[in-house]
Parts: sequence; structure tokens; C-alpha cells
Amino acid sequence: MRGRFSRIAFAFWAALAAEAFGQQQGAAPPTPAQLAERLAQLKSGRELPYRLVANWPTLPKGYNLGEGTGVDVDRQGNVWVANRGAWPIVEFDKAGKMLQAWNHDTVRVTPGVGLGTHGLKVDPEGNVWLVDVDGHIVFKYSPEGRLLMTLGNRQGTAGNNDSPTSFNRPTNLWFLPNGHFYVSDGYVNSRVVEFTRDGEYVRHWGTKGTGDGEFNLVHDVTVDSRGIVYVADRSNSRVQVFDSSGKFVAKWTDIGQPWGLYYFAREDAIYMCDGLYNRIVKLDTKGNVLGVLGSYGKASGRLDFAHSIAVDAEGSIYVAEIKNWRVQKWARAATTSSR
Repeated sequence: MRGRFSRIAFAFWAALAAEAFGQQQGAAPPTPAQLAERLAQLKSGRELPYRLVANWPTLPKGYNLGEGTGVDVDRQGNVWVANRGAWPIVEFDKAGKMLQAWNHDTVRVTPGVGLGTHGLKVDPEGNVWLVDVDGHIVFKYSPEGRLLMTLGNRQGTAGNNDSPTSFNRPTNLWFLPNGHFYVSDGYVNSRVVEFTRDGEYVRHWGTKGTGDGEFNLVHDVTVDSRGIVYVADRSNSRVQVFDSSGKFVAKWTDIGQPWGLYYFAREDAIYMCDGLYNRIVKLDTKGNVLGVLGSYGKASGRLDFAHSIAVDAEGSIYVAEIKNWRVQKWARAATTSSR
């Protein structure tokens, strides 16, 4: 996998990677040689035994996706995609047939630097939650698109890192068995915030920095079956691990730059999309790399700014991409095990 990049493709990829890396950290953009060297140094593993599902999904005439920012799978196996196009939320069945699409009359995200739409999750009851990164808001919708809750300052005003009711460029969320949920907050704030199922503030932890328990762009959060919390500390290029009270447990480095995280309970494993090095990484709950998949490119099966990841009950992987304006699906190869 490490040798798949041509010199020209890698140079183009490096220019795009500078947007992901340098703008967030204030650092000089890495050169293609620096990126290639760094990729070779990352923890890796065997290629995951998956095959791309070609032509997934299919969109009716007149429908297109914009930048892919979020993806999740509901309990029926249907796939929900957040994107920055004319239809910010689209639902597909597992075969890729479009079931419904919500336009901007339904999804009133804030136009801005990030064009509003960011993370998406479906809760156990089937409600769809969308993060409006520029409006500093989290929306809760019924499966039919009726707005049920707005969390955050309704005037679109950002809150500071200690605010119990407001965010500053939040990114995504994850649900707990008791109905509580965590919000990763975010591009400006540097914390994880816990709420009750009714949106009441419980606690938060984190501050800006590079030390243990400190963050530099909290881009996603996921939780395992034991209640252990895994946070995508994107611009610090690490995953940080906490107990359910927010106490620091561990950090995983040299695995790439985590943009999306998804705990898959059936395997007790975490799937990560690495938006800087454009690959999917499978890890155990100790941070060991179990396998990798993907590389930079525009063609089907390649990745460009892999932004969000989800796994369905069958183990199929879905990745929403910013630069390729799409979501792709990989199914397990029929003849081999995934571990």
C-alpha cells in the first residue's frame, strides 16, 4: 500500500493535505517527500479484506451529493449521509437506492466557512442528529425530517470552552446506552461535552493544548461497550482515550491523523478514517493497528479527505469524502475473515 502513490499524484495530494494539516496547526505545508516519509513511518498492518461495492449509491436524476461530511447506519441497515449539496441529508437502503432526501427548507444549516453541514448520527430510536459547524448548533430530527430539538445558541453565537449551553464549531456526536450523548466540540473549543437524552448539560472535559487530556481540533468521538471514550484529536494526530468520567487513560500516536472514529461492537474494534493520509485504519481497543485500506485518489475505491466513517451490522464500511463529493461502500471479501 505504501508504494501506490505516483510522484504526480502525490504532489497534488500534498497540496490538498496542506489544507488539512497546515491551516489547522499554523505550520508550513508538508512537502510530498515529507508526507511520503511520514506515511512510511506510521503504524500499519495487512490490507483489510474488503472489496469496493461498485456504483454505490445510485442517485435519481436531478440529485447529487456535495462534499461528504457525515455518515451513519440506522437499525434497519439504512445509510444516512450528510453533505454540503442541495440535499444536505440523504437516506439510502443498503443496496444504495435513495429512500429520501431533505433539502435546505428542512435542513436549515448556516452557510459559512464550513458550509454548515458536518457530523451526522442516528440514535437508537431512529432520530437523525446533524451538527451545524458554522451555526454552532446540533439539530435533532425525526426520521421523517421534523425538527425535534436544537442544541446550542439559537442565534448562532459561539460559546466558550466552559459554556454549558453553547458550542464553538462542534463536529460530531455519539450516543450512550442510557440515552446520554457526547458532542465533540470542536474546531475552536477543545472539549467533549456530555448531555442527557433531553439535551441537559452533564459535564465536559478538555482544553486547548498538546498534553494528555488536551486537544487541538476535537473532530469525532466514539464509545466502546465498556463505556471507554475515544476522541479524534485531529491536529495533534492522535486518538485520546478516557474513562466515562473524562479521566485520561491513554493516547495512540503514529497511526495517522484521525478525522472519523466508529466503534464496531461485534468485533470490539474501532474503525478510523485518516483524512490526511487517505486511508481506513482498523484498531483494537488498545490502539494496535489490525489492518489498513485505501490510498489517495479520485477513482472509485480511492480516498480524498476521508471525513467520516461508519460500519453496518454486516461489517460493511462507509466513508464520506470531502474532496471527492461522495460516500463509498466496502463489503467484506466473501472468502476471508476480517481479523
